[in-house]
Amino acid sequence: MLTLTEGSNKINVGGQAVIEGVMMRAPKSMTIAVRKPDGSIVIKEDVWRSISEKLPFLKWPFLRGSVAIFEALINGIQALTFSASQAFDEEEDAPGGWSIFFTIFLALGLALFLFVALPHLLSGLVSQLFGSRLGVEDVLFHIIDGIIKILIFIGYIWLISLSKEIRRVFEYHGAEHKSIYAYEAGESLTVENAKKHSTLHPRCGTAFILIVLLISIVFFAILFPFVPMFTALPKIVTQMIHISFKILLMFPIAGIAYEFIKYSSNKMENPLVRMITLPGIWMQKLTTREPSDDQLEIAIAALSRAIQIHNKAV
Repeated sequence: MLTLTEGSNKINVGGQAVIEGVMMRAPKSMTIAVRKPDGSIVIKEDVWRSISEKLPFLKWPFLRGSVAIFEALINGIQALTFSASQAFDEEEDAPGGWSIFFTIFLALGLALFLFVALPHLLSGLVSQLFGSRLGVEDVLFHIIDGIIKILIFIGYIWLISLSKEIRRVFEYHGAEHKSIYAYEAGESLTVENAKKHSTLHPRCGTAFILIVLLISIVFFAILFPFVPMFTALPKIVTQMIHISFKILLMFPIAGIAYEFIKYSSNKMENPLVRMITLPGIWMQKLTTREPSDDQLEIAIAALSRAIQIHNKAV
C-alpha cells in the first residue's frame, strides 16, 4: 500500500501484508506484527529515516516516487524476512534472510521478464499475425505491448491467488486496508471500527502497478519514435537494447505514477479521478480478501505502534 495523504491531524502511513502479519510504515517508524503459531502476537519496531531526509533534493516531484519504491522494496524484504522467521512452527525450517533475499531478487528478474521483455517480444509477433510488421516507432506496437502486459498481470495475480498460502496473505492485505481506512476516518483503531470498512483502497500498490502499466503505454509511444533503431545491428541485439531502454524508463514512469497517486488521493470527489482510479479498485478484488477478526487485530497492532513510535520520534 502506498503512503496516504497527510491530513490535519494525521501522518502518512502505508503498509504491506506479509506472512501471517502486516508491516506498517510511518514517516519515522516501521513496525511488523506477526501471529506466531502459538497464537501470540510479536511486534518488531524500528525508528525509520528516509534517505531523502539526508538528501532533500530526493523529495522533488518525479524523484520522490522512485525513492519511495526503492525504500518500499527494502522494507518489504525486511518485513518478509522477519515474518518468515516468526510465523513457522519450531519443527519447520523457516527460510533464512539470504534465502528470502535471493527469492525476491529472482522474483524481480521474473517480473522484468514478464512485464517488460516478454510483452515487447510478443508485440512484434502479434502484429505479424495480422499481416503487419510493427516496430517500436509505431504507436500501435506500444498499445499491443500494454494490453499484453495488463493481461499477463491479471493472469499472474489470478494464478497465485489459487494458492492457500497466498490467499492468507491477501486476507492480511484486506486487514491492512481496513485498519488504514479506520485511521484515515479519524476513528479509534478497534476491530469493530475496522470491520465496517472496505478491503479496496484507491492508494493500494495493486492500483499503483496498474497505473504504471497504463502510463508506460503513453510514455513508450511518445519516446520510442525518437530512439535510434540500430538497424546495422543483429535484430536480437536491437531488441535487447530497446528492452534495456524500457527497463531504465520504468524509473521516471514510476515517478509519474507516484505523483498521480499523490494527486488523486486529494481529489477522490472528482468524477474523472474516480473513473481513472476505478480499474485499480477492481484489480484489488483479486489481491484482497475479507479478513478475520484475528487478522484485523494484527493490522491494528502494527498500525498503532507505527503511529506511537513516529510521534515519539518527531
